[in-house]
This record gives sequence, structure tokens and C-alpha cells, in this order.
Amino acid sequence: MTTWSRGIVPALLALLAIAAMLGHKHVPNSPGNLGSLLETFLPWLGLSIPLLAAAALWRRSATAALAAALTTVVWLGLFGHLVVPGKGGGDHDLRVLTHNIGASNPDPDGTAAVLLAAEPDIIALQELTDDDLATFGRLLRARYPHHIDSGTVALWSRHPLRAGEQVDIGIGWPRALRAEAQTPAGPVAVYVAHLASVRVSPGEGFSSARRNTTVTQLGERIAAEKLARVIVMGDFNGTAYDRELAPLTYGLTSAHAEGGWGFGFSWPAGFPMARIDHILIRGVTATDARVLPATASDHRPVAADLKLAR
Repeated sequence: MTTWSRGIVPALLALLAIAAMLGHKHVPNSPGNLGSLLETFLPWLGLSIPLLAAAALWRRSATAALAAALTTVVWLGLFGHLVVPGKGGGDHDLRVLTHNIGASNPDPDGTAAVLLAAEPDIIALQELTDDDLATFGRLLRARYPHHIDSGTVALWSRHPLRAGEQVDIGIGWPRALRAEAQTPAGPVAVYVAHLASVRVSPGEGFSSARRNTTVTQLGERIAAEKLARVIVMGDFNGTAYDRELAPLTYGLTSAHAEGGWGFGFSWPAGFPMARIDHILIRGVTATDARVLPATASDHRPVAADLKLAR
């Protein structure tokens, strides 16, 4: 058996990984929303590359080696720009931060310390209980005198906040709000939202129908926003690759994709595997974006430096 005829199985697996990466949008969402589940963890298909390379060496197969090399080229074509350092660190007018603190956060003081150390101008928090709201208000108000909350989400800001209002995302209780931050460069519409959760179970697969409803509701509201400069922050319970987030992400730019590098995974905090906490922008430019150190939450905070168009 020649080096070209050996390793057919790893070569076929490589082609399957390539097909999944290039054709993920065509993977059907029925049954079990398999397409969205694949897209949630799409970058992790890169783990197949060292396994395929090892199989090629073990089998001494030129076919498998070529397939592994082709898989590497495809993966780099899709995600290589994220792992090349050099972005970030430009001038900015506004630094924003978002964090799902986790309900009944066991260490609010430590969590607030991480947030304050980042020196943001605006802080968006999600999953706040009534007790958390009072506690974080006490910890943040000295530096952030301007505050608006609605249900389980809230904003704290160095700049005045006006026109604060609840945003209905069709979930039955307040989990999104809008306010106008009066920055030195002019008003900016700031949204903070905690979209409905998804579930993965053997019986239902990737269950996201309720989350998708909140995506659509919030997307329609932001599409109707009249201010030119818009910042949308929060826990969206989905990654930028998930097709079901399109009604929300359409017309917006990911601050991390524009100003950060790396994958920006924010959940779960102990071993982040997906970026489900987002800062999306319109009418402004991201000059830097990053994931902050872990807190007592199961999410990590994310921050972005923004240049406001004048």
C-alpha cells in the first residue's frame, strides 16, 4: 500500500471538517437546530487539525497529510485574522464594558474591583437581582454617578444618561433597556440586553426558539433607532457565527472583530469556549476590544475602546 493509498479515513474526516467550516450556513436547523449548534462552536473545528496531522504521521499517509494541510488553510482563511496580534491600542473617546455578573453574585466586591480596574466610561450589567442592584450601586456610584436600570439589567456612566426606557424583547419581564449617553462628542444611543437562554438536551437538541424571539424583537428596535451612533451590549446567549442572531447583528459591527484580536471567548468563565457576551456598534469605530479577567460570575466581562465620529 503506497503513502497515497493509506490514510483514506483521516482524509475523509478532514473533508468533513472542511465541509462543515465552509458550508455551515447550509447545515439545516431541523432537527434540533444543528446548524446553530455547529455555528456556536465553529472555531473549535480547528482542533481537528492536530488530530489529522497525527493520524497522517501515524499512517505515514501523504493523502492524509495533504488533507490536514488543506484543513489548516481553510481554518486560517476563516479565523486566521483573529489570531494575528497587532490590532488594538488606538485613541478612543469612550470605553464601554459589559458583564453578566451571575445571579446572586457571591463576590460583588471582587467583581466590582475587576470592573473598576478597567476604567470604563460606561458599564452595562446583566442578571442583577434587587440585592445586587443595591450592592453594585453602592460600589459603583462614586465613579459613576449616572445610573439607569430596568428589571435585571442596568447602566452606570460617567456621562449623563437621558431618555432611559425599558425595551420590550418579548420575554415577559424587563431584560433590556435603552438610554442616551451625553458624551462630549454628542449623544450616543446605548442599549443593554440579556437575551433569553438556550438549552442543549438529548431530546430537543439545541433549543433556541425563545432566544430567537428576543433577538428579533431587539433587532427591530435597534433598526428603528434614530441616533446615528449606537452601542449595543449584553449577554446574547449566542455567538456572532450563529445565523439566528442575524436580525440583531445586521447593520451592526462587532467591536471585538473590528478592534480586538483572538477569539474573545467569554463563557464559561473557567474555560471560555464561546463569545456570547457582545459589544456591537454603529456609527462609531472600535480601536480596541478585550476580555477581562474572570470574576465570581460564570461569564467574563468584555470591554471596548471606541472612537466617536464627529
